[in-house]
Amino acid sequence: MSRPSPRHRRTRRPLRTLAALTAGTALLATDALSAAGAMAGAPTASGFSRATTTAAASGARIVSERRLDARTLDLMVDSPAVGTTLPVRVVLPAGFETEPDRTWPVLYLLQGAHDDYTSWTRETDVEEFLADKDVIAVMPSSGPTGIPTAWWNYGRSSAPDYETFQVEEVMELLKLRYRASGTRAVAGVSTGGYGALAFAARRPGAFGAAASYSGIVDTTAPGMPAVLNAIVARESQPPLTLWGSPLLQRRLWNQHNPAAQARQLAGTRLYVSQGSGIPNTDFGNLEGALLEGTLWLQAKGFTKRLEWLGIPAETHLYSGGSHAWPYWQREFKASWPVLAAGLGLPPS
Repeated sequence: MSRPSPRHRRTRRPLRTLAALTAGTALLATDALSAAGAMAGAPTASGFSRATTTAAASGARIVSERRLDARTLDLMVDSPAVGTTLPVRVVLPAGFETEPDRTWPVLYLLQGAHDDYTSWTRETDVEEFLADKDVIAVMPSSGPTGIPTAWWNYGRSSAPDYETFQVEEVMELLKLRYRASGTRAVAGVSTGGYGALAFAARRPGAFGAAASYSGIVDTTAPGMPAVLNAIVARESQPPLTLWGSPLLQRRLWNQHNPAAQARQLAGTRLYVSQGSGIPNTDFGNLEGALLEGTLWLQAKGFTKRLEWLGIPAETHLYSGGSHAWPYWQREFKASWPVLAAGLGLPPS
């Protein structure tokens, strides 16, 4: 494994779990990059516009762009769907500037609960791994809970819609500004694994492949509503603001449940991985092992449902393991041939 650069070097820290993580969202510094008058929007030598505002038809706008290195950018996006400005990290392909007429497929990498949009580059070597892959990687914020969904919030029109932000608004902006093609795949950890499969199921054909690593793949399985409510409560939000009561608003829960919408996954390349937690050899992370075990039965039920429906999926349900990044980085690399096939790329 290649070493992360100093800017992204990982530090050892307590496990970030679904139900008990410290909020560590890094505030994005927004550099003043705007150009005035007729120069606004003019391409620079690097191929980027100097303007701080790129607007999509949806009304979403890139209001600032900060270049961290030759390939990595942090954007601030004004999202009508969520009703606020959100950070997005983008890792460009190595040939982005030298092939100005080329378009690129897009790989979404979704964060877990109570984490942030920097987690993939902070905790893994994804930048190095993708350095020879012809793909744009995008890591949009899923908000403080890390659940990338349209919130119910008692039916109010102002309820934040992270699904529309990520699937529609971000993609529009990537096409406008960074020459993204219409081909994409999605992968995520924990609640991001939920998002990967939910997006693919709720929008058939939008993603060529979807991968979940220790994700909540059946939101109404025994114990899962309680897990989701705990995530919401951890961020000081009333639990019912997510999708309402799992009993009274059962239809809404099912509309956002990958297992309930599993038929819609036909035609999407799938990778699903999950550890059993206990027993494992990671004795220093008992909490993470217990949490991984909490998700074990719903993962087994989900993969059996796919099999019963005749929907092909590559699955890795392994003994032991923990709800932690070392396992997710391993699973991401193992799932790459599936994701690559969905992106129209070589498997290695």
